Amino acid sequence: MQANETVTAQGTAREIPTPIASWSHFAGFLAIMAGLMIFGFYAQRAGSASGAGSGQLAGHGYAIQIYLTALSMDWALLYFCWAGVRHHGGNLRTLSGGRWQSARDVLADVAIALPFWAVWEGVAYGVHWLLRSGAAKSVDSLLPKSLAEVLLWIATSVTAGICEEIAFRGYLLRQFHALTGGVAWAVVAQAMVFGLAHSYQGWRNVTIISVLGVLYGALAVWRRNLRVNIVAHAWSDIWEGWLKFVVWK
Repeated sequence: MQANETVTAQGTAREIPTPIASWSHFAGFLAIMAGLMIFGFYAQRAGSASGAGSGQLAGHGYAIQIYLTALSMDWALLYFCWAGVRHHGGNLRTLSGGRWQSARDVLADVAIALPFWAVWEGVAYGVHWLLRSGAAKSVDSLLPKSLAEVLLWIATSVTAGICEEIAFRGYLLRQFHALTGGVAWAVVAQAMVFGLAHSYQGWRNVTIISVLGVLYGALAVWRRNLRVNIVAHAWSDIWEGWLKFVVWK
C-alpha cells in the first residue's frame, strides 16, 4: 500500500496511508453495510412480532436456501471490493496481502491460526458470559443437520473466511486507516461495521462479533496479510456451526 509522509510535532516522519479505492466506492461499501444492518434489525423485530420467537428469521427448512444466499452475497461483496480496488490501480494482492509461496508458509500460518483461534474462543465465551447472551434463535434454527447441509455449511464457512476477511480486514480496515490516519481507529471502526453487518443475530451478538472483529483486525495489522485471518475465520465458523456439536455431543 502506498503512503505519504508527514512530520509530527516531535520532528519524526509518520506515514499516512493512501486509500486503496475511491472515496465514492468507500461510501458505496458503507451504504451496502447500512442496508444489511437495517434489514437485519428489521428481520429480528419481524420475527419477534410474528410470535415465532425472538430473532427467528426462518425455520430449518430454509437452511439450504439461506446458505446459498450467504454464499452469493459474500462473493458479490468480494467482487465489489475487488472492482473498486482494480479501478484504483490495485489488484487482489492489494486486498489480501499476498498468497502462500511454500508449504512452510502454510504450516507457519496454521501454527499461528490455532492459538489465535483459542484466544478467539476464550474472548467469545467471556463476552457471551458478560452479556448473558445465547445464540439467536434464527442462528440455532439454521445450523446444519443432514450431510448435504453440513457440506454446504463448510463451503459457506470457507467462503466467509475468504470473502469477509478480504472485505473487512483487506478493504475496510485499509480505507478507514487512510481516512483516520490511525491504525487503532481503523481496527475499531471496521470491527463495528463488521458487527453491525451481522445485525440479524441480535444486538448482543452484534456486540460480541464487533469485539471479535477487533481481534481479527489486530491480527491483520500484525501479520500484514490475511492468510492467518482466512484460516482462523473459516475454521471458527466450521467449529461453531457444526463440528463442536459432533465433538461434544
